[in-house]
Amino acid sequence: MNAFEKALIQYFGKPGLRKIQSTVVGIAGLGGLGSNCAVSLVRSGFRKFILADFDKVEYGNLNRQFYFLDQAGLYKTDCLKANLSRINPNLDITLVRQKISEDNAAEVFADCGVVVEAFDKAEYKCLMAQVFLGSPKLLVSASGLAGWGNSDALRIKKIKDNCFLIGDSYSEATGSLPPCAPKVAIAAAKQADVILSWVLGQR
Repeated sequence: MNAFEKALIQYFGKPGLRKIQSTVVGIAGLGGLGSNCAVSLVRSGFRKFILADFDKVEYGNLNRQFYFLDQAGLYKTDCLKANLSRINPNLDITLVRQKISEDNAAEVFADCGVVVEAFDKAEYKCLMAQVFLGSPKLLVSASGLAGWGNSDALRIKKIKDNCFLIGDSYSEATGSLPPCAPKVAIAAAKQADVILSWVLGQR
């Protein structure tokens, strides 16, 4: 346990931190939602992750994703692991650099107690719901967080005891309504808050 982790005991207590550190979190998609959710989770003491994405960092990602200018052109999996490890070098991260599909989703996240759906496209959001909605895993998804303003509309909706949806459910990203850092980060933080509350037994 490093100095950062010892400092977290004052916030969560030893039993709480043990729960947090023993939870394996899978994140499907490492863009604005996935990368920022991961940051909040690591700062909250989570250590075990399965991070899945096949894309590389682009300059257009930097307006809302947890990457840096000199990482453009590199794989998001590798970059996010490096960035998160600067917060806590004791992380246990498995990287999955492949496209998540109906055929591999269950296998990729088999060891996870929590799965974060952080995709941009509705078809992949539906895929994750189809695979995990009936499982005992916590599934945290998001829909409707594009543009700016009216961030109070980003709500947490309980679908089942172990399934939550964050967003306003209507403001999808388009050419005239782009994804921007403030609302994306708020939604990602709400995803992380649901996970933290669930692990600590408050939901």
